[in-house]
Amino acid sequence: MPFGCLTIGEKKDYHNPSDVTDKYDLGQLVKSEEFCEIFRAKDKSTMKMYTCKKFLKKDGRKVRKAAKNEILILKMVKHPNILQLVDVFETKKEYFLFLELATGREVFDWILDQGYYSERDTSNVVRQVLEAVAYLHSLQIVHRNLKLENLVYYNRLKHSKIVISDFHLAKLENGLIKDPCGTPEYLAPEVVGRQRYGRPVDCWAIGVIMYILLSGNPPFYDETDDDDYENHDKNLFRKILAGDYEFDSPYWDDISDSAKTLVARLMEVDQDQRLTAQEAINHEWISGGAASDKNIKENVCAQIEKNFARAKWKKAVRVTTIMKRLRAPEQSESKSNSPAADAVPAPAPSEAPAPASAAGPEGAPAVVVTDAAAPTSQQDPAPEPAAAGAAGAGPQEAEPASRCNGDAVTTGAQDEQG
Repeated sequence: MPFGCLTIGEKKDYHNPSDVTDKYDLGQLVKSEEFCEIFRAKDKSTMKMYTCKKFLKKDGRKVRKAAKNEILILKMVKHPNILQLVDVFETKKEYFLFLELATGREVFDWILDQGYYSERDTSNVVRQVLEAVAYLHSLQIVHRNLKLENLVYYNRLKHSKIVISDFHLAKLENGLIKDPCGTPEYLAPEVVGRQRYGRPVDCWAIGVIMYILLSGNPPFYDETDDDDYENHDKNLFRKILAGDYEFDSPYWDDISDSAKTLVARLMEVDQDQRLTAQEAINHEWISGGAASDKNIKENVCAQIEKNFARAKWKKAVRVTTIMKRLRAPEQSESKSNSPAADAVPAPAPSEAPAPASAAGPEGAPAVVVTDAAAPTSQQDPAPEPAAAGAAGAGPQEAEPASRCNGDAVTTGAQDEQG
């Protein structure tokens, strides 16, 4: 082959920033996350509203990797219960992802607004999540951050569907995964125990979601003072590893045995014994009409408001501490082997966590924390003047639109140069 036929450092074609602004009006900044900024956006030709996620390349390789990963995963999926990727632009400085806009409420808000809430309502929510997850798992995709904050009603109509958002931690299961990430209270035992893991972690998280929706309580909690992070976390992880939860009275007194059985099968400590998403769909409580129609709203709502209104288990500092401790043995193990490209040094214990809205510089420590789910730790952005709200002016603009991330932590253990 003549040397002239070889292409070395082939130039990449980028979009111009005007390609984005010619097609979309970017409106109100809804929220800043650890990897991206979330905007409302309006298609100028159709006037349809979307969610725009903007990733700044200058914020580091982890940000670039997160953008590439989310694009890769979302381009693979098309399911009614997953927010769909609509458009992608890559300029020299940014990635822009345009996704469907979910205008409905989070599941918690929906429950609190109902006059009547029963197991059947929970079964309907869980069924839709299971169907989406079974679809993802058929593509060898692990979501890795399933939690209530990432489930939202698509719109405000009475029979709106549930959609899953936030795919920045999702991963193709090419062999078992080892890097710990996710939201602590939803972590499966194999993640806490630093074992290799895969798709069963999503089924465990669905079990945790189902437990909360039926009782208003998290399955794993500790009575230690909220500020005593270290002891709280040790006790929490000990309980997760042992599968130490109960269907305690009076919160579970009115819940059917069928519901309890499904929770227990989804929260099997042994991941090989855990139900798959498809097996859970076939369970009688999901597909067989075994879910009770008894009104459980009063007890569930009381516990939701007690346990979650103050966001007790959504503190960024505690989450950072948890994941540092989880990663420490893995980092030691990595150092003892050949220096792999994906090994990232653990942050020193004395380091303070970066603010949730600030992305770290190139080569920054690998723990990334957001606190978007904690209503007490962030304020909604001030509304824009009417003249500046062309992309989002309307009665729904005041509603929080971003379901992007929660208190998720990623180790970035497999970062690559972007």
